[in-house]
Amino acid sequence: MRDRALFDLAIDSKLRGCDLVKLKIGTLVTGREIRARAMVTQQKTGRPVQFEITSDARTSVLAWLERRGGSVEDFVFPSRADPNDHLSTRQYARLVDEWVTAIGLRKEEYGTHSLRRTKASLIYKATGNLRAVQILLGHTKIENTVRYLGVDVEDALELAEHTEV
Repeated sequence: MRDRALFDLAIDSKLRGCDLVKLKIGTLVTGREIRARAMVTQQKTGRPVQFEITSDARTSVLAWLERRGGSVEDFVFPSRADPNDHLSTRQYARLVDEWVTAIGLRKEEYGTHSLRRTKASLIYKATGNLRAVQILLGHTKIENTVRYLGVDVEDALELAEHTEV
């Protein structure tokens, strides 16, 4: 249950691993429900970033939190070594390695950042909207988003070819 909730939130939130593992229950819940949107301040940039939590992710997170228990001040993903602390980024990386290996992929080619990049890349491919992806990732410069997504001249030309004026 924990791993499913962690995976779903990683994809939906587009957060770096260091921010994902530090999520507090109160960030995700309102009353007895999981929010459709949440906001965190990124450790790396110090800037707030909003993210959506899809229906499937809300279901898996709710199931995990019902099993996990805890208060709004507790971490969503506690450390097994110290229940008052959060899951470490290293342990999160080990879990991702296990998931990748379990589905037959090479762990050398995928990691925690692959999960951050997944939805952002799909949004860009579907819309071509770099600015929207920049906002969702919390990047300060569009150049960072371009580099992050690996957008190249070929991508730009393909978008141009499909745009009629």
